[in-house]
Amino acid sequence: MKVLVPVKRVIDYNVKVRVKADGSGVDLANVKMSMNPFDEIAVEEAIRLKEAGVASEVIAVSIGVKQAQETLRTALAMGADRAILIVATDDVHTDIEPLAVAKLLKAVIDAEEPGLVLAGKQAIDNDMNATGQMLAALTGWAQATFASEVRIEGEHAVVTREVDGGLQTIKVALPAIVTVDLRLNEPRYASLPNIMKAKKKPIDEKTPADYGVDVTPRLNVLKTVEPAARQAGIKVSSVDELIAKLKDEAGVL
Repeated sequence: MKVLVPVKRVIDYNVKVRVKADGSGVDLANVKMSMNPFDEIAVEEAIRLKEAGVASEVIAVSIGVKQAQETLRTALAMGADRAILIVATDDVHTDIEPLAVAKLLKAVIDAEEPGLVLAGKQAIDNDMNATGQMLAALTGWAQATFASEVRIEGEHAVVTREVDGGLQTIKVALPAIVTVDLRLNEPRYASLPNIMKAKKKPIDEKTPADYGVDVTPRLNVLKTVEPAARQAGIKVSSVDELIAKLKDEAGVL
């Protein structure tokens, strides 16, 4: 069984994001980029399935700028077998929208015929949390989102999901789309020998035109602003004072 893992190049989670002075977007000049943390967890899970003899091949795919090769090399160094890069834009500030990404992934699925797609539940740059669900709709496959545990049992995947009320375990028929949460696993660090080996692993470069997909943006970003500064808290001397402030000042009661 092939496992397909989409990975995205994003601003490293340790970097403080800065908004451009003119509000036209996020400043990416001299900013460290890395693999989306949720996608890294998905790659790790796919590799573990291969090590367990469940998966026969792990294929990483990235959609965006040519520099995403670095992200794919990270996935290959972790243990993915090969990679596909779909160069959809030359501008690092252009974010390919979830529907376009889902259509491209659907085309890759049609070509590769994987038995399972493991994806991060969301990207930390736009937090849309939509691509996995859209891909499931386009393929007609079963989906399991926010996975904190994944087991393959024959022709089914047993997935434990993190939901508002706690944990939910479901069984879905394969092939399926599974989006993973933070507590699924702890991604490994790529060893130096594997990093060297990754340089020789194949990356197949494609364009949206190769798959007949239009990635023209459907949304226009009018302005980007930083979140409002958090106001300092206050201390109250009694429960009555707290209730009064919540009612009269905060307006939440």
